[in-house]
Amino acid sequence: MTDGRYRVGVVGAGMVGERLVEVLERRSFPMDELRIMATSARRQTMAGREREVVLTSEAAFEGLDIALFAGTEGETGASQLYGWKAAERGIFVVDNGSDYRMDPRVPLVVPEVNPEALRGHQGFIANPNCSTMQMVVALAPLHRAAGLKRVVVSTYQAVSGTGRAGVRALAGQRAGAADLGPYPAPIYNNCLPQVGSLKGKYAGYYSEEVKMIEETRKILGCPDLPVTATCVRVPVENCHSEAINAEFERPITPEEARRILSRSEGVTVVDAPEKSLYPLALDAAGQDAVFVGRIRKDPSRPNTLDLWCVSDNLLKGAALNAVQIAEKAIEMGLI
Repeated sequence: MTDGRYRVGVVGAGMVGERLVEVLERRSFPMDELRIMATSARRQTMAGREREVVLTSEAAFEGLDIALFAGTEGETGASQLYGWKAAERGIFVVDNGSDYRMDPRVPLVVPEVNPEALRGHQGFIANPNCSTMQMVVALAPLHRAAGLKRVVVSTYQAVSGTGRAGVRALAGQRAGAADLGPYPAPIYNNCLPQVGSLKGKYAGYYSEEVKMIEETRKILGCPDLPVTATCVRVPVENCHSEAINAEFERPITPEEARRILSRSEGVTVVDAPEKSLYPLALDAAGQDAVFVGRIRKDPSRPNTLDLWCVSDNLLKGAALNAVQIAEKAIEMGLI
């Protein structure tokens, strides 16, 4: 660090890596240097201009203050090879991959929700799963007000969550191609109730659903909170949508929930169903906020609300949150 400015590395040059570069520059992050790493050295257009990309290696981290790992959901990420080694060299690491989220050494952080988890860090911070992220941003203010008792969520997840391969598969199938891409069945004109792979811990649950259960508990500091999820991939290019059923310890009306969420950091309420106004994936694309609407009382269960939640999975669900973690750590004097 020199004069309050940092040497920053972005590890990964895919969709999330590109968003990281965009967000760092858009938010005027205090950088002396931006170093982009990937599996091969090359020139690549990212965030509107051609940039130098260097081969990821231990030597490539030399001199960095902060390293943001773009991560690859469902695969062993670069952080397994380089993350802890970087942290041991004094580099502040934020990892968007899933490898260390539930590691007890590693804070799992959403700055609007649990910034205090950054204190006492060991140099390595995990970025939550994109679907978990937007849900906890919406639920945490209500949890603080009324105490969550149970959460049931169904997701409608965009193909960009599978990276460029998912976007290509949807576009190709729309044009008549037979290639399934990264999916077990056609995604065009279809919904796939499988995001990730089956996990033995919860019989019949895919890995994305397990992440939503376990990560929500860790972020909110509620290790025994009942959470269940059904995660579905849908033929939408970008932005995840969620139907959330949340039960609370005390009564909470839709009106109170709207008031709380309207003044909550990172949340935008769009809730005028009589005018057909509610959060839409098309409107959330490219936006930083988590959008919440369709806030209503569940008539089948006491102290329970239904909500509709939409967010850009590549921004708040990935790149933006990673940059916000670094910003918060600087603000707290932890870097």
